[in-house]
Amino acid sequence: MKKTALITGASSGIGEEFAKIHAERGGDLVIVARSIGKLNALKTTLEEKHNISVLVIEKDLSQANAAKEVYEEVIQAKIKIDYLINNAGFGGMGKFYERSVQEDLAMISLNVLALTELTHYFLVDFVKRNEGKILNVSSTASLMAGPGQAVYFATKAYVTSFSNAIAAELHNKKVTVSNLMPGATDSNFGERSGMDNTVMFSKTASARVVAKQGYNGMLRGKLNVLAGLDFTQKIAIGMVKFVPRKIMLLMVRKLQKG
Repeated sequence: MKKTALITGASSGIGEEFAKIHAERGGDLVIVARSIGKLNALKTTLEEKHNISVLVIEKDLSQANAAKEVYEEVIQAKIKIDYLINNAGFGGMGKFYERSVQEDLAMISLNVLALTELTHYFLVDFVKRNEGKILNVSSTASLMAGPGQAVYFATKAYVTSFSNAIAAELHNKKVTVSNLMPGATDSNFGERSGMDNTVMFSKTASARVVAKQGYNGMLRGKLNVLAGLDFTQKIAIGMVKFVPRKIMLLMVRKLQKG
C-alpha cells in the first residue's frame, strides 16, 4: 500500500534527498519549507518522474503557530500521513554572548519547538490508528556540549533525548520513533551555520547517503541511526562517553575553529 510521508526542510540537502528516496519507492509526499520555488520545482520533478502526488506547504516553522498550521492544512486536505520526518533545522557559529539572541531563539523555535509540536500532533493520530513512523533528525552533536555552537548542540541533545523517551513510551504500540544522528554532511547547513570552513567539516558525507541510512533505519524502527560516518569517525563517537568532560570541551572547541 502506498505510504505518504511529510518531510520538513525538504527544499534542499538531506530533506530533499528524503523526498527523492520516498518518491523512488512509490510514496506520496507532503513537503514543507520556506523556499516555495524550490519546493514547486521538486514537486514537478518527482510527480513527473515517479507518478506520485506531492502537496507543497510553504511555511517558516520557526514562527509561532506554524507547526499547527501545517498539521491543520494536512487535515483539511484529507491526507493520511504514514511517516513524519522532522528534518528542518539550522545552526550558527560564535560565542553565545556575542551572537544575536533573536537568532538563537529562532533556532530553538525551529529545532526544538516546531519538531516537538509536529511530533505531538501526528503522534496522537498514529497512536489512534496504531501505525506510523517518525524520524527526527538530530546530530552526533547531541552526544556532547558544543562551545562555539552552544545553542545548536543543546537543541540536538534535546532531540535525541526526546525521541528516545517517546520511543520507549510506545513499546507496546505499532508506532516507532527513530532518531537520526548524522555527522558532518555536505549540504547547505555547513554554509549557513558557518561550519563549512571548520576542521569538523573537513570531511563530509553526502546528503544522499545520510538520508538513505536514516530512511532505512526509520523503516526498521531503529532507535538511533548514526549516519554518514566512516570507521574512524564511528570509533571516535563511541569514545565520547569515556572522555573526561573538560577534555571533550577542549576538543570540540578546537574542531570548530577554521
